[in-house]
Amino acid sequence: MTVLVEPDLRAGQPLRAVRPWTIAVAAGLVATILCAAFSWVPSLWGDEAATLLSAKRPLGSLFGMLLHVDAVHGVYYLFMHGWIRLAGESAFALRLPSALAAGAAVAAVTLLAGRRGGARAALVAGIVACVLPRLTYAGEEARSYAFTAAAAAWLTLLLVWLVDGGRRLAPRARRLAWLLYAVGTAAAAYLFLYSVTLLVAHAAILLCARAPRDTLRRWAVSAGAALLSVAPLAVVAYLERGQIAYLSGAPEEASTWYFFLWFGMPWVAVAAWPLIGLALWPAWRAWRLRTSGALPLPPGPRAVSTRLVGATWLFLPTGAMLLVNLAFPMYTGRYSTFAAPAAALLVAEGILVLGRMLGRDTRRTVAMTAGATIAFAVLCAPVYALQRGPYAKNDSDWAEVSAAMAANAGPGDAVVFDESAKPSQRPRLAMRTYPDGFRGLKDVTLHVPYDRNTWWADRAYSVDQAAKRGRFDGVERVWLIEVDVEGVEDTWGLGELESLGFAETGRRIETHRSAIIELTR
Repeated sequence: MTVLVEPDLRAGQPLRAVRPWTIAVAAGLVATILCAAFSWVPSLWGDEAATLLSAKRPLGSLFGMLLHVDAVHGVYYLFMHGWIRLAGESAFALRLPSALAAGAAVAAVTLLAGRRGGARAALVAGIVACVLPRLTYAGEEARSYAFTAAAAAWLTLLLVWLVDGGRRLAPRARRLAWLLYAVGTAAAAYLFLYSVTLLVAHAAILLCARAPRDTLRRWAVSAGAALLSVAPLAVVAYLERGQIAYLSGAPEEASTWYFFLWFGMPWVAVAAWPLIGLALWPAWRAWRLRTSGALPLPPGPRAVSTRLVGATWLFLPTGAMLLVNLAFPMYTGRYSTFAAPAAALLVAEGILVLGRMLGRDTRRTVAMTAGATIAFAVLCAPVYALQRGPYAKNDSDWAEVSAAMAANAGPGDAVVFDESAKPSQRPRLAMRTYPDGFRGLKDVTLHVPYDRNTWWADRAYSVDQAAKRGRFDGVERVWLIEVDVEGVEDTWGLGELESLGFAETGRRIETHRSAIIELTR
């Protein structure tokens, strides 16, 4: 059966005049545009507020904070510190670097797919990667995850290139390439520490491909140097592990592992996982035949296949993190974003296998492949639309809250924020992420501003503590912003304000997740 063999190099002949780099650049540009489009619509949320507030700090304050929290994101915060001074602090400006990084990841995916499958494989992989929900989500979020996907994709491409053709390089060029691999691996880990688990996948690629001893030795030296350089960050991250202690109390449901990691919604996963299985089935069958002796294993090194790259990259790093998570809770689904390009590779490979199974000749094969690719893109389209909704980021409605305050509050009014919500949902962050609606208002409960705090956000007084310090003296009107979580009305601070002589006027402004209550003396 044709499905049991690697794709024929002739598979790309209908597009043989198109150079791989042309497809890669085109796919990367399309992915960047898709990720950047409407990225300004969803309100910023807690993690993105941490990015913005950290990037806005003076460098001395930022380094002081990183010694207490978020050291694993320090390099990204430093980059964003410079970026916002060039591009501004709007949601679009904050998210644009991630869109560019997602485009870089997609470009690398097309090159990986086109190595052996030709232009057709590169084109299918590029389209799948452009619409893959995990990448389109990471590409519109002001966090480092899209950067880790890009770093992992290009490092994997570099490794495969070194395994397949590195021996033909001049010694100096080969040394420089391995140095680049070591530096890139360390940089990826400093962008996000868990990216270091990519080395598990790379080790498996080398072993399965029976790489020469010289290549194994050079990889071990490069990987060891990268790990050694990351050791200080790992120590600091361990000391700061209390920051993610909440993960131990929030076990993920099994259905989440099935669709959330890379596919966003169940209907995408229902199509994606069978395609991944179809991509890996020929390799599984070949392995069974070889272990039974029916298919002899050729001696010496073997070419690195797309299936091998995708399978090791998709499953091994995430599997390693999940194993560690059993003993030390430290994992949530978005941490596997750097494996999303591998999911795109395997889904695309599955589409190509499906096209060859259903096609009896070249024209029919091309038609079936194109149809399956379009169908997958159509399945992903609703997820893309949901990701661009105004409350797509963790139900955050801070832009709406800010707009409501701008329309109703007046200069000299005081504002009190619900401090009972978890830190990433506290409405005080609406003022920090969308400050225009709060200009001229008195923040009467502010204790320590974020840029003077060792934590990433502000510290606040309770209403009673603020009152004892005279913060409400001369205030005639207060706007209390409460968080409405799962339909349960919150009344944090309301009783204390009433004891100070404030009473509700009867005017309440309801937003998606918040209630803004007007009180006067």
